[in-house]
Amino acid sequence: MIAPPVIAIKRLRPGRDQDIPLPRYMTPQAAGMDICAAVDEPLTLAPGRIALVPTGFAMALPDGYEAQVRPRSGLAVRYGVTVVNAPGTIDSDYRGEVKVGLINLGPAPYTIQRGERIAQMIVQQVCQARIEVVEVLDETLRNGGGFGSTGK
Repeated sequence: MIAPPVIAIKRLRPGRDQDIPLPRYMTPQAAGMDICAAVDEPLTLAPGRIALVPTGFAMALPDGYEAQVRPRSGLAVRYGVTVVNAPGTIDSDYRGEVKVGLINLGPAPYTIQRGERIAQMIVQQVCQARIEVVEVLDETLRNGGGFGSTGK
């Protein structure tokens, strides 16, 4: 087994946000770490509204890795609250505060509480592709078939 990458995490407001849990896996086999809201007061999202929610931390991912910010299934299914740009990508050279863009697609207002788990973060290894301009692409069975072309 390959050793997991080490992520350096910094609390941005240590005196004020000690009560906000840092990203953590909630079960031994969890793929994603839950991340929590570092809002100063409850934040109500009306239906159709978007908010950029602070988490109170910044991090340094190793080169060759990214973090994907994804919705929490419970918030999405129960209330319609999801990550607006899912999955959001955090690049390894970003050092600013991790913030989560949430949208309320549900029928009722939803209030985000301080310390509430609002999204999950998955760390993935990535590579940068090399682009090669060509005159012709190879043929495939699908070719230019688009949305729905492979069946229902």
